[in-house]
Amino acid sequence: MESVLSRYENQITIFADYLEEFPDTDELVWILGKPHLLKTEKSKLLSDISARLWFTYRRKFSPIGGTGPSSDAGWGCMLRCGQMMLAQALICRHLGRDWNWEKQKEQPKEYQRILQCFLDRKDCCYSIHQMAQMGVGEGKSIGEWFGPNTVAQVLKKLALFDEWNSLAVYVSMDNTVVIEDIKKMCCVLPLSADTVGESPPDTLNASNQSDELIFLDPHTTQTFVDTEENGTVDDQTFHCLQSPQRMNILNLDPSVALGFFCKEEKDFDSWCSLVQKEILKENLRMFELVQKHPSHWPPFVPPAKPEVTTTGAEFIDSTEQLEEFDLEEDFEILSV
Repeated sequence: MESVLSRYENQITIFADYLEEFPDTDELVWILGKPHLLKTEKSKLLSDISARLWFTYRRKFSPIGGTGPSSDAGWGCMLRCGQMMLAQALICRHLGRDWNWEKQKEQPKEYQRILQCFLDRKDCCYSIHQMAQMGVGEGKSIGEWFGPNTVAQVLKKLALFDEWNSLAVYVSMDNTVVIEDIKKMCCVLPLSADTVGESPPDTLNASNQSDELIFLDPHTTQTFVDTEENGTVDDQTFHCLQSPQRMNILNLDPSVALGFFCKEEKDFDSWCSLVQKEILKENLRMFELVQKHPSHWPPFVPPAKPEVTTTGAEFIDSTEQLEEFDLEEDFEILSV
C-alpha cells in the first residue's frame, strides 16, 4: 500500500505545476479514444497524456545519407508527428490502449523495442533517416519539409519492411475510405494476433461546449539519444512531462492526417459502424466510407515490398533504391 501511495504521490508532484491550467468543468476529455472526467480525473488525464511517446526535433545524430543534415530542426516536425501517430498504433498493437508509462519504472520489453524503432539511426525502421530518404521517392529532398500526404505515403512504404509489427497501412484517396480495399490488403498481409484487439468506444458523444484540442508539440530541439550498453534506451526525453498544450479546433490547419488502428477485423467492422453512426450523419464530413471500390478508380493493388538486396530498415542506404516506388499524390486520411 505504501508503494502505491508513493507512486501516486510522485505523479501528483510531477503534474502539480499545471493541474490548474485545465478548466474546472463537468466535460469529458477524450485522449485517443479514452474518456476522462475533467472535474475529478485531472491527474489520470495528465498521466495518460505523458504516457504517449513524444517525438521532437533532435540534433547531433549521424548525418542523414552520410553527408546530409545532423539535425531536423526547422523541417522535421511533420515527420515527428507521423512517428508519434505510428508509435501510438504500435503501443496499442503490443501493449494495449490501457497501458501506462511511469517515470523511472522498468517497462515491458515490447515498449523498449517499439521505442528503438524510432531512434535517430539509419538502421531503425521508422527513424528520421529512413523517413527522409524515403521521402525522396515522393519528390522531397532530404531536409525539405513534408506535408501530411508525404508522411502518410512514407510510413506506408516503410511498414512493408517492418516484419516484427506486420502492419498493413492504408492511405485513402479522394476523401474516401474503401472497406473492400482494406479487407483485401489485410488478408494479403499476415497480421499477428498476439494481443487482444482494441475496440473503439461505443459512442463519440463529445461535448460541443469547448471542443478544444490537446496536442503534443514536436517543435522542441533535444539532443540525440542512442541505446545504452545494456541495450535499453533512456526514455525520459521521449515523454512530455510539461504542461500539455491546447488550441481551439477552429485554428487547426485543414491539411491533416487522421490515423486509426484496428487490431483485428472485428475492430475494423466496429470502427466502420461507429463512423457511419456518428460521423457520416454530419452535413460537412471529413471523409466518406464506402463498401466497394469505385468503378472509375484504377484497380486496387495491395502494396508489396520491392526487391532489394537487403531486408528491414537497412535497405534504404541510398536514394537510388527508391526508384521502384511509385509517387502517390492523392491523400486525405491515414488509417493504420
